Amino acid sequence: MRMIDRIMCCIVIGACCMTAQAQTVEGFVTGLLKQYPQARLLDIYKSCFQDYMGAEHLVGDSASARAYLEQELATTDISDLQPWYYEPCGIDGTHVRVSLRAVKEGHISAEALLNAFIASANGREIPSVDQWASRWQGIIDVIDGMRLALPHYDQDKQFLENVLSQGKYAISHSPEYREAYAPHYRIVSRDIFDRDLKPLLPCQCCH
Repeated sequence: MRMIDRIMCCIVIGACCMTAQAQTVEGFVTGLLKQYPQARLLDIYKSCFQDYMGAEHLVGDSASARAYLEQELATTDISDLQPWYYEPCGIDGTHVRVSLRAVKEGHISAEALLNAFIASANGREIPSVDQWASRWQGIIDVIDGMRLALPHYDQDKQFLENVLSQGKYAISHSPEYREAYAPHYRIVSRDIFDRDLKPLLPCQCCH
């Protein structure tokens, strides 16, 4: 990356990225929608459950996780990726989304990202779906009171209730979010990210 591009990256990230510290529901949702105005309730939910539950649901075995990462790297154009290398997800700041941009630009290796991703998934006791459902109920109660007029809000809310009632919790980003922001990242716990990946990244604007 050219120096001017790196400077612009820092400016963009510094202006847009949400804080990694614990925050209120209102502050988190307001920040997310400012950075990603095409987001729906589905995307707010996804960010919150990623932070609360981690990435365990994405790791079947290391071989499949490696193959999927290699395929995604091979088919992802760097010009389509967001300008950030990482951003916190969710309200409590316990997990980080690490963009494939960091690998595509050569700042970290695919192996380092994969190891951090797998270690994050295997390194903690995963909360139960019931625990997450209770946490989400508290979050959605606050979001209801914000009266955000998000597109498909009632439809998305009902869909999420149905998912949780089936004992599940993982969903995909909304089509609008995928189209607008081309999300390509891996979820890494904050402590592993700070220890193993953050020191390797040149732009440290997101704290």
